[in-house]
Amino acid sequence: MHILLIHQAFASLNEPGGTRHHELARYLVEKGHQITVIASPVSYLTGKSGTRHIAWLTKQTEPGITILRTYTYPALHRSFIHRVFSFISFMLSSFFAALQVAKVDLVWGTSPPIFQGLTAWIVARLKGAKFLFEVRDLWPDFAIAVGVLHQPLIIRASRWLERFLYSHADRVLVNSPGFVSHVQEHGARQVDLVPNGADPRMFDPSQDGLAFRMEHHLEHKFIVLYAGAHGLSNDLGVILEAACLLKDYPEIAIVLLGDGKDKPALVRRAEELKLENVRFMPPVSKLEMPAVLAAADACIAILKPIPLFMTVYPNKVFDYMAAGRPVILAIKGVIRDVVESVQAGIPVEPGDTAGIAKAILSLSENQAMGKMMGKRGRHYIETHFDRAILADKLEKIFMDVKE
Repeated sequence: MHILLIHQAFASLNEPGGTRHHELARYLVEKGHQITVIASPVSYLTGKSGTRHIAWLTKQTEPGITILRTYTYPALHRSFIHRVFSFISFMLSSFFAALQVAKVDLVWGTSPPIFQGLTAWIVARLKGAKFLFEVRDLWPDFAIAVGVLHQPLIIRASRWLERFLYSHADRVLVNSPGFVSHVQEHGARQVDLVPNGADPRMFDPSQDGLAFRMEHHLEHKFIVLYAGAHGLSNDLGVILEAACLLKDYPEIAIVLLGDGKDKPALVRRAEELKLENVRFMPPVSKLEMPAVLAAADACIAILKPIPLFMTVYPNKVFDYMAAGRPVILAIKGVIRDVVESVQAGIPVEPGDTAGIAKAILSLSENQAMGKMMGKRGRHYIETHFDRAILADKLEKIFMDVKE
């Protein structure tokens, strides 16, 4: 089967950002399928282009996978209006790029951003292919909840587009059980769940990450790692406030690794608070993440205290668990059910500065407890959220849709 994936935020394993789709594509290729990806050259995480000049179309290939990176307006992190321009430019350029892709059996659209879903639907209909629509978060509801989207006309148009895509997809795919009822209530006819997960073969919990520790002069520190986007939803200011409460514990180092629109403001805030126990580091590729996670003693996942975020399955939590590291989880809802069910970390109320500081201190003072949490989390990933098993399920869905 030839599968065409249209995904503006697609990241290869050698790039920073979420690589779920690249990992799944490689598994599908092993099953004998051909994958073409149309993606942006501008990183969704950093807002920067991977090349010095953004051409109309560039091509990358690896066995079984062709990645076409098509022109995208390069100002993703400047403002909401600039983001909209970026989304629309990709929606249009990806359409013309898709017309050049021959003999497509299934078009795989994904959201967010939702605009590319419309491109995927049109391309599928023009090519006589099946259309599978993947929902990775509940846009536009998430954007409304965090205050990014508030113009009534755009909200109405976005809600109409959401319902249109759900109802016109041959199949709707979600990556969290928390999304199922929403997409069904908004027009989806048939919904499948292939949750976020991790590849446990990528991580070795026995490694101590000494090279990373030495490179950053953290040899004798208890390292608490946050890895991912530094954006409006991530509430990283709460981690900085927690770091204030831990100033008297010089053995603890909090590492914020990643990038995003809010990072400059976070760096300034840390300087204002004179936080010597906080390190900001640039994002790294997924290929480099095992070494980073090996150096961590504990990891943090956090989102703003917004009820809608109770529906999400953040990818980073599964990577933390696959690496055998205890999770300090400041997110309520379905992902907390996962972590609590196997006692793989310490749950904290979202926005609870003192709770995060207390959890960090508890793990630093009882590292044996943290190691046991990490082992339980690793085992749970191997048995329930192994990406290879999830890829098998995805392939079966694709084959069923094609028939």
